[in-house]
Order: sequence, then structure tokens, then C-alpha cells
Amino acid sequence: MLRVGITGGIGSGKTTVCQIFETMGINVYYADDRAKYLITHDSELKNEIVKVFGEKAYLHDGTYNRKYIAEKVFNDESLLQKLNAMVHPAVFKDAELWHREHANDPYTLREAALLFESGSYLSLDRILFVYCPKDIRLKRVMDRDEVTAEEVQKRMAKQWNDDKKRRLSDDIIYNDGSQSLIRQAVRLHEQYLAMGIAH
Repeated sequence: MLRVGITGGIGSGKTTVCQIFETMGINVYYADDRAKYLITHDSELKNEIVKVFGEKAYLHDGTYNRKYIAEKVFNDESLLQKLNAMVHPAVFKDAELWHREHANDPYTLREAALLFESGSYLSLDRILFVYCPKDIRLKRVMDRDEVTAEEVQKRMAKQWNDDKKRRLSDDIIYNDGSQSLIRQAVRLHEQYLAMGIAH
């Protein structure tokens, strides 16, 4: 089975591209969604988070106190690094189990915003980068999340820049309106199918 990672800057349209692949019958692992799930349901991870952030990390009903954690890590880079050092390995382990469950697929997609930053790209066979110009991404995220340009730029600053990601990627889908997303995805789908069968 061929393991393909898919990434791109915030607001690049990664999810839309993944949905196109899903319509062609390809299974997609959404790392950010799974991270949210594991933070609430993985007892080992929960215990680690409580050790670092205290009992307030979770509300009385067991749900993750996102607002409290966000306030803590926002002004303390070392705390953010500690949180990532707990969450990323848990997601990696979960993704490995998921890959095993889909071992008979010709190929799978693992979608993650921080695919390079977390180092998880090293366990994949091929990387697909979704490119979208920064000004389009900025406006898209402002509209989608109802946040200011400054807030979006702060989030963008936590991710590697596009040039660095492009250099490490094997394939690129351009989501800048210059060409059809579906046509690009179909072309890569056919390529990945052939590679998966030969893999």
C-alpha cells in the first residue's frame, strides 16, 4: 500500500481536495480531527496533559478545556511544545493502526496541517502539497473562522512557509483558480493507483 501525505498552509483547501479523493473511493485519515478525538478519549494522553496543565485541562464532564489550554500555550512557547510533544506521538500511533486496517487499499491519504512540522511526513511514501497564495488563504480563513487578519497571520507564523513545504513535496495541487481541482486530483489518483499496485 502506498501512503500519501497531504498538507498545505491554513486555508489552502486541503479538506476540499481530500473530499475529492474520497468521492473516488480513497480512505483519508484526518490528523487534526483524530487529535481532537484522542485528546478527549485516550486515557494515557489525558493523564499526560493533566500532569502538565493541571486538573483544569478538562471540565467536570471530561471534555477538553480548549479555552483554558489555548490561553496557557498562547503566551508560553515551551508549553505549546510540550503539548505537541504529547499529542503528535499519540496521533502517529493512531495513524499507524489506521494504516494497518487499510493495508489492502492501493493507497491512502493522511491529511495534516503540521505534516512536516511534526515530522510525521518521514513515515510516508509520498507527499502532496496543496498550494494556495497567502492573500487568498488569509481572506478565506478570516471569513470561515470570523477572525481578524492579525489572528490568522499568527496561526500562519506557526507553520512552515510554502517554499519550504514545496521543496519537500513530491506532488502539488494548485488551488489558486488557475486550473481545475478535480482534474488535478483525478490525474494524481490514477498515478497513485498505479504506484500503489506496483508498491
